Amino acid sequence: MSMKKYFLLLLSLFASLSIFTACQNTLVPELHIMIWSDYIKPEIIEKFQESHHCRVIIDTFDSNESMYAKVKLGAGGYDIIFPSNYFMQIMNQQNMLDPLNKELIPNLKNLDPAYTNKVDRSLLNLGVPYMVSSAGIVYRQDKVENLEVSWGVFGKSNYKGRMTMLNDVRETLGAALKFLGYSANTTQVQQIDQAAQVLIDWKTNLAKFESEQYKAGISSAEYLIVNGYNGDALQVMKENKNVNFFYPKEGISFSMDFMVIPKEAIQKELAHAFINFLLDGKVAAENIEHSLFLSPNLAAYEHLSSELKNNAVLFMPKEVLDKAELIKYLGEKGILYNKAWDKVKAS
Repeated sequence: MSMKKYFLLLLSLFASLSIFTACQNTLVPELHIMIWSDYIKPEIIEKFQESHHCRVIIDTFDSNESMYAKVKLGAGGYDIIFPSNYFMQIMNQQNMLDPLNKELIPNLKNLDPAYTNKVDRSLLNLGVPYMVSSAGIVYRQDKVENLEVSWGVFGKSNYKGRMTMLNDVRETLGAALKFLGYSANTTQVQQIDQAAQVLIDWKTNLAKFESEQYKAGISSAEYLIVNGYNGDALQVMKENKNVNFFYPKEGISFSMDFMVIPKEAIQKELAHAFINFLLDGKVAAENIEHSLFLSPNLAAYEHLSSELKNNAVLFMPKEVLDKAELIKYLGEKGILYNKAWDKVKAS
């Protein structure tokens, strides 16, 4: 090869490398998040992408267990994950989470202390509350009469085969525990066994335990009384005026989904920016209107529609919230609930 050709080849390679490097430098950063299905308004994602010149990649999950298994099996690359509070505790114990840099999240000031005060303070250094989910009783007010505001309705045979309860170990055993006057987080074997027996008795009146189809079932009147989440109830109530909801007088348990940053996150600064963006009052209000679940954000409440601003399904009344218990991670004691639940399902 002549020196001239060799020089031209080097020049060509250098030019190609320069173009490749320039293209790489113009690539927008990507923020990878793992979140529950239909849990964020798409337009909010678009606004963040425009304001922060980035691309948001969304992966969804349908249970804490599937999310946890996916991450544990090596599906990394996520910058933000949205686990429920008790699974967040599991992830923290296994050193999977990065502490927050609160200086990068000034909108933390918007969080509602009525809800954050129920959270272990150490968790607030690792994650930010996103949405609150509470379960109660959804019913067809055009089909049932003189319904007692109690978990005990599932013990009545009047509507046998027309009722369902959630297929969720902690929520459903928690309902029975509250009915008996116990804590939804008890670790006393005798109390958990009593709750299991209550569910076995109630089961004879139930069509099934399930957490997916009850919305359609209550809307069509296939089911007349169901144990369901308040956000789901609001969605059905919006479409069917014959559907109503109440929180049982004995009290309820509830969960809170958090925004956390995994240790392996690549875009940690952008992740903090996204969390701060979601805590903006107007943005949080948009998310509430979209999902019909409550973001515990004081700055959001004033921006809600009049339909939701004073809604006693979305906002637990004070007497309900005072008695409500946040579902907690119980460590090795959690197996007591799993064993009791297995007994109920096998009965």
